[in-house]
Amino acid sequence: MIKMFKELLTMTQEQSNPQRLLLLFAKAEASNTKKSKKHQRGTISPVMCVDKLPEEISTFATLVKEADAINKDWDFIFIASLSGEEGQAPSTEDAEPFLNKMVNDIETGNGMGRYVIFDKDENPIELAIND
Repeated sequence: MIKMFKELLTMTQEQSNPQRLLLLFAKAEASNTKKSKKHQRGTISPVMCVDKLPEEISTFATLVKEADAINKDWDFIFIASLSGEEGQAPSTEDAEPFLNKMVNDIETGNGMGRYVIFDKDENPIELAIND
């Protein structure tokens, strides 16, 4: 599991083809707040999403600051990478259907294990999906 955002950026730069990062910011809402944080249940809802080239992101803190300037009401960032072809990074238009899939995955709870997830403090998150 990737433990630091910087590791993720490094990995994208080591790929044979340029990458585009797909970033979905989501809000968590606990449904049983009386339990410890480790055992809370709840829902996760998409708030906003964006695609960026890895070189457009200098640090995790900068990414958080940029996101908060648009909407502070998020708790987690879900990240995927889209690979380019023949030395060309995917375009924003190429990324759009994949961002839509991410939104759908978060809303339905399907396939969420394919994403790298961090909280606002850059802590890696593992989600337990229960039916």
